[in-house]
Amino acid sequence: MAEYQTPKDRAYTNSLLSSAPKESAAFLNLKYTAERSDGVIPVKYRELMSVAVALTTQCAYCIESHIQNAVEAGATREEIAETVFIAAAIRAGGAVGNGLMAMRLFEEASAGKE
Repeated sequence: MAEYQTPKDRAYTNSLLSSAPKESAAFLNLKYTAERSDGVIPVKYRELMSVAVALTTQCAYCIESHIQNAVEAGATREEIAETVFIAAAIRAGGAVGNGLMAMRLFEEASAGKE
C-alpha cells in the first residue's frame, strides 16, 4: 500500500453512507445540528471549536472542512493560529491529567513490591 489517507478516499463517501444508512443518517443529523447557524453560539465560534477538535482528533478531512467553514464565517488567520495553540495546550493538559492517573496506577501496581 503506497499511501494511507488521501483526498482520493472521498470517492468512497457514498459507499460508506449507503452501507450503514441508519447510522450514517444519525451521524449526519448530529453533524447538521452541531453546525447549524441558528444556535446561540455564532457560526464562527462553532467553526473555531470544530477546528480545535479536528486538530486534537487529527482528522485531516475535518481540519480542511472546518478551516474552510471558519474562513467563510469570517475567522481570521490570527484566530486560527490562536485556536491551534489553545487546542495544543488543552491536548497537552489532558496528557498531564492522565499522567496523574498513571502515577496513581503505578503506586497501586507497585504497592508492596519495594
